[in-house]
Amino acid sequence: MMIVWAALGALALSFALAALATPPAKRVAHRLGMLDMPGRHKAHAKPTPLLGGSAVFAAILGPGLLVLALARVWAAKGAPPWLPESIAIHIPGAAARAPMALGIFAAAAVLHVVGIIDDRKHLGPWLKLIVQGGAATFVVLVCGVRILTLAGPTLSILASIFWIVAITNSFNFLDNMDGLTTGVAIICAAALLGASASMGQLFVSGLLCLMIGAMAGFLPANFPPASIFLGDGGSLVIGFLLAVASCLATYVRPGQASSLYGVFVPLVAMAIPLYDTASVVFIRLREGRNPMVGDRRHFSHRLLGRGMNVRTTVLTIYLCAAATAVAAVLLPRVDSAGAILVFAQTGAILLILALLEANPPRP
Repeated sequence: MMIVWAALGALALSFALAALATPPAKRVAHRLGMLDMPGRHKAHAKPTPLLGGSAVFAAILGPGLLVLALARVWAAKGAPPWLPESIAIHIPGAAARAPMALGIFAAAAVLHVVGIIDDRKHLGPWLKLIVQGGAATFVVLVCGVRILTLAGPTLSILASIFWIVAITNSFNFLDNMDGLTTGVAIICAAALLGASASMGQLFVSGLLCLMIGAMAGFLPANFPPASIFLGDGGSLVIGFLLAVASCLATYVRPGQASSLYGVFVPLVAMAIPLYDTASVVFIRLREGRNPMVGDRRHFSHRLLGRGMNVRTTVLTIYLCAAATAVAAVLLPRVDSAGAILVFAQTGAILLILALLEANPPRP
């Protein structure tokens, strides 16, 4: 029970830090001229501050570093007597994970800085993609963040790098409307948390709790009509950390071959952002345009073109993401018939979105 209270405490702390950090981030953004201007593929009507990602990242990084520091100190000198035994027994494991966590946070910090620079100077999509590839390669090779480990080291490394870059870009692409990336990321993180916590994975669960709290503390200011945006400095970090968490989590209990469908939890949980990326890249390639250059062809824009307003569009996508998230949490617990139903439900939700956005008006 103390573990649950510790998780709630981490969530509440990051929530409070993000809520407190958001107003200063607005002021700093105005002072530095870090504003997202209306026009082109932008949906907002007035200049909007872009440093919301800094508030979110600070609310994740601060408590995360504090926990790692305490774990290292207590592992070396012994846990304080007031610390409950149910938590103290996990200190050696947390201390052992500290180098990995620091590497992950360092890679996220690089993406954060590059995102902020891009928000200010527009570095271009290919340079950002190279940096994302470098960050993904670092955490895979140096920090040991892997998927498909049973497939052999080469395939596991390549698949892990591709997955991290794909998810990072998916949430960066999704950040095209007030509150969209923040809300969908909360839902996806909650699905991953439900799956990882049920497997007793405290490291991944702790990271996800910090992420959910930080994004929830920021969401009121980001929900339409938004008074501040994540910017690339936020959306890149959120996508990257979700991708890393999804790689670190285990979704199948040892000896439970009947639950092998759990490996598809991340794919189902993040089906909505992946669908957006796949659909918009397909449209741009079909029209002979650069798939990395932004426009108003995202499915959120196409839903707007069908007569929805911004808030209704965002809430519709939230509900679709929640439906796939609930299905993802169930995957490790179902047999073959249940897995087929989960996949069918996910496909049906994506088809509903496709029908709603069919034949959008030209930009």
